[in-house]
Formats: sequence, C-alpha cells, structure tokens
Amino acid sequence: MTARTDSSSAVPFGTAPSSSAPSSADASRADALTTVGAALDLAPLIDGHNDWAWECRENRDYSVEGLDGALATDTDIDRLRAGRVGGQFWSVYVEDTLDGADAVQGTLEQVDWVYRLAARYPQTFVIATSAADVEAARASGRIASLLGAEGAHSLNDSPAVLRMLARLGVRYLTLTHVHNTSWADSGTDEPVHNGLSPRGVEYIRELNRLGMLVDLSHVSPATAHAALDVTSAPVIFSHSSCSAVTADPRNVPDDVLGRLADNGGVLMVTFVPQFVSAEYAGWFGGDRSTPAPRVTVAQVADHVEHARDVAGIRHIGLGGDFDGTDEFPEGLEGVDGYPALLLELARRGWTAAELAALAGANVLRVLRATDAAFAGHDVELTRLTR
Repeated sequence: MTARTDSSSAVPFGTAPSSSAPSSADASRADALTTVGAALDLAPLIDGHNDWAWECRENRDYSVEGLDGALATDTDIDRLRAGRVGGQFWSVYVEDTLDGADAVQGTLEQVDWVYRLAARYPQTFVIATSAADVEAARASGRIASLLGAEGAHSLNDSPAVLRMLARLGVRYLTLTHVHNTSWADSGTDEPVHNGLSPRGVEYIRELNRLGMLVDLSHVSPATAHAALDVTSAPVIFSHSSCSAVTADPRNVPDDVLGRLADNGGVLMVTFVPQFVSAEYAGWFGGDRSTPAPRVTVAQVADHVEHARDVAGIRHIGLGGDFDGTDEFPEGLEGVDGYPALLLELARRGWTAAELAALAGANVLRVLRATDAAFAGHDVELTRLTR
C-alpha cells in the first residue's frame, strides 16, 4: 500500500477559508467547495466497487471487529464518513483461480461478511437492495450497503446459484474477472467465445429477468458489444476507465462508451493507477526498479471528463476499487478522497447538478429502472434451468 495522506479538506464544504483578506485563489476554492457541498446535498455519493470484504478475508480472517478505528487498509468507517460516502457496492469477490464449489463457497462467505458488517455497526451501515433503500439509508444517516459479485466463475455455471445470489440481495454480476468464463470472454485473456457464447446470451437474459445489473468491467470489447446487443436493461461498468485516455485492456473503448446513451447505462470511473496513467501503466508492466510515476487526481478527472464527453453526463459514475489494488493516485489513497476529485471537477467548471449526477444520481436511476424486476422476479419461471 502507498503512504496515506489526509485527503479530506480541512475546510468544511460550503465554507470559505478563514482570512481577513481572502485571495482570488481562496475565493475560487470557496466557490468550488460550495459547489461540491451543494452536489452532495442533491445526491448521495455511491461507489461501484470496493474490495474491503476480500481484504478482510485475506488479512483479518473475516473479522468485522475494530473496523471503526484506524486501519492499514483503504477503507474504514471514519474515512467513509470523511469521504461523504452514502452508498457502496461491496464486491463479493473470490479469485477466478478458484472454481467449482470452492468459488461458490467463497462468494457466499463474502456475502456473509457484508451482512455481518451491517449487523456489527448498525448505526453506520444498512443492507440495501434498491434505490428506495439507498434513499432511506441516507435519510437515516447510514451508508447503504449494496452487493456486487465480481466474475461469473462465482456461479460454477449454475443459474440456480445466480438466482440464490439475487435472493441474498446481490444487485450486479461482473461477467468475467481476469480470465474467461465458460460463456464470456475477459478483456485480459485470449478470446474463445467471440464475446458471448449462446449460453452467455441466455445468462444476460436471465440477469435482466432477475433485475440484476450486467456489469461489463473486466470483459472484452466484443463481450461488451454482445451484451449491449442482448440486454433489455441498463448496464454498468462498476470500475473501469477510458481506453482513449489510457490504453489498457481493462478500460472501455469509445465505441462501447458511446452505446451507453441508448442503453441508459453508466461507466463508473475507477482510480486504479495503471488504468489512469499511461506512464504508470508502463512502469507497472516493467521491472519496477525505478520509483513509481506520480499519478494525480487531475488525471482521474481527465477520464471522468472524457467519459462525459463520449457517453453523456447521465452515463458516468465513480467506482474507486479501493482495497482492490496496492496504490492509488495522490489525494485518492483512501475512501476519504472522493471530495478531492469532486473539487477538482468543480474547479474545472462542473455545476452542482453535474457533480450530483456523477456522484450517485446516475447509478440511482439505473437501480430504479431495474428495481421492480429485482423485487418481483419468480425463481422458477425461466428457460435457463441448468
């Protein structure tokens, strides 16, 4: 992990720095702070992907004790509050080197950890499965805890497992992780399905029927196009950035981004340095014998603005991937860093309404569009049974 800094502002949002004769820079900062504060009054900040559950599996034996103190992780309760996080999709993830029943078991253990987190800190977290739940959590001053399964290897190619994950409240499925599944191609593996196999097409239809979001992070462009051809519901990219800014197989090309306007979906921009900075990506893929190149909040903002320009303001969000990688850009080293990114965008002229759309309003819209199916699906009436 990188050394941590306090990326929360010393000045509360909406208040000017104390000075008898504020400079023009102070006045500009005060205006930007006011804009950010107004944005977070309009919509909760909802992040698309956080691997705290996996971090606690690997290093805490799944314990939920002591998470309200200072931790050597990207996430803790104090920093979630400082970051103004109102909703979090917790990734219920296991490595795709696990397969079969082991992958299913590991995923269920991750789901259990999130439920135990909410039970242990009921004044801070509450399980959420819908937009209405997110809004109720916000009204009660708690962080809405949503679930997303990362990689269809977690299903053991069982539609029954998928349906039971839906019953447990899992709201999205990432179709692949770093390797292909038996029915979908990953962006970081050799293609074998030309995107989706016929069975993969049926899985997309089943996800739509269940009201589970199709998450296209990690998939190949061919898989993304195939899923967009089939889906009847908005998709998300829970934690991806833009290929046109940084060429990386984990990022999303413009021809895919441009389809989100018709689909209604959302790209949730990630903060992972090798997806944000071409210079860092080159260092990361090399021998790493030299110091890591500097990666900044401004570079993340460049990805946000490119996604906005290509897909539209209604089709962008945030998916930091905290506790999913070792290093993050300066000022975004932990979950307290979101306001620094919003402040950078406000300085670039973003309005409060535009920042609210990015922060959470867009993904709330996607949830609302799929909530009825998620709440009302029948587990038996389906073509995909085995």
